[in-house]
Amino acid sequence: MTRLFGTDGVRGVAGRDLTAKLALELSAAAARVLPGAAREGARPTAVVGRDPRASGEFLEAAVVAGLAGAGVDVVRLGVLPTPAVAFLTEELDADFGVMLSASHNPAPDNGIKFFGRGGHKLADAVEDEIEAALADPAPGAVGAGVGRVTDALDGAERYIRHVVDSLPHRLDGLRVVVDCANGAASEVAPEALRRAGAEVIAIHDTPDGLNINDDCGSTHMERLQAEVRRHGADAGLAHDGDADRCLAVAADGSVVDGDQILGILALELQEAGRLAKDTLVVTVMSNLGLKLAMQEAGIAVVETPVGDRYVLEAMREGSFSLGGEQSGHVVLLEHAATGDGLLTGLHLLAAMSRRGQALAELAKVMTRLPQVLINVRGVDKARAKTSAALADAVAAAEAELGGTGRVLIRPSGTEPMVRVMVEAAAETHAQEVAERLAGVVRADLAVAAE
Repeated sequence: MTRLFGTDGVRGVAGRDLTAKLALELSAAAARVLPGAAREGARPTAVVGRDPRASGEFLEAAVVAGLAGAGVDVVRLGVLPTPAVAFLTEELDADFGVMLSASHNPAPDNGIKFFGRGGHKLADAVEDEIEAALADPAPGAVGAGVGRVTDALDGAERYIRHVVDSLPHRLDGLRVVVDCANGAASEVAPEALRRAGAEVIAIHDTPDGLNINDDCGSTHMERLQAEVRRHGADAGLAHDGDADRCLAVAADGSVVDGDQILGILALELQEAGRLAKDTLVVTVMSNLGLKLAMQEAGIAVVETPVGDRYVLEAMREGSFSLGGEQSGHVVLLEHAATGDGLLTGLHLLAAMSRRGQALAELAKVMTRLPQVLINVRGVDKARAKTSAALADAVAAAEAELGGTGRVLIRPSGTEPMVRVMVEAAAETHAQEVAERLAGVVRADLAVAAE
């Protein structure tokens, strides 16, 4: 049986895979599993937030109904970033939180993500408990036992105040373009930047429920690059639909990726004496150039599988303070329990302001080795780890690259595709090897015609 939860909650096409019925039943199941630490004599409480997708409206109603019907008091947060929901789970002393979003995916998709007490992501074992409860439904609450539903009118204000107050240095004098991806950050991101002192130009900040991530945000940087140059801005920030990630653009229009941001923040924290154990946590997708730069700076690097949940697990287990992914998921554990795009962007700009240096100059903290990523769609990703032909092709490629590069084949945890990543000393060589391996993936993992 296929596991319902992926690497980042339950996702699918809203109305087809992720139906109102599933959302209601899943929430009722979660209500039986998650409030184990609720105070004796009190009903458990959950906060529920969403991004602005049109489907989030009916899914929110279903989730709220499932929770209240199971005896949980619900606080609706409305449209807010995923990290804001995690923060408010702790801030409002809720027993758990629920976020409705499919992150960087297109508008027809949606997802349900649960946070435990304190705003922490759930362990696999807890998600498995929820799936088991889903298969064995229980009677709902009745009478005085049903949950009550209220709205938090100050959730956005609390979150903005939190991220701005975390800054070690104000942003006065900086001109910033922020791409809100027509998503959950459309109101809070520009406001937070302004309160921190920046002059702000916001783009893609008019969500209509259908335009989220549509040729904008952290997966489509071209417009942001053009606007940074056009406005003579010091930097640009790009979020995804739920604003748990952040990429940047320097004044010359060049993209500053998650690895470079991590390198900059690691040095900032190290200099301030706040980089716990002088260690940075990254995934296997991080560029070798970052690891070499950190080694030179005396900073240890811990590697995890791809996925910010694995980064978080390693950070908690090792009591580390900074970690993240090349894609722009950055976790500043001193201030947040999960990846936070607004927090990341603010602290990156604070480093620019404090040092009085351009972002392009700060990004020279590392030299990126050429890295080619090919997403192969329309294949059976479940067979990627058992294909003998693919294993042989990877072994041959690794022997060819020797010590100057590496290969990573990874089934996506959130989309129906296999990612092929190749790193090499020369970009042409990386491209050649990646295309060769992508061809093997297409041929050997092809989905049989029905």
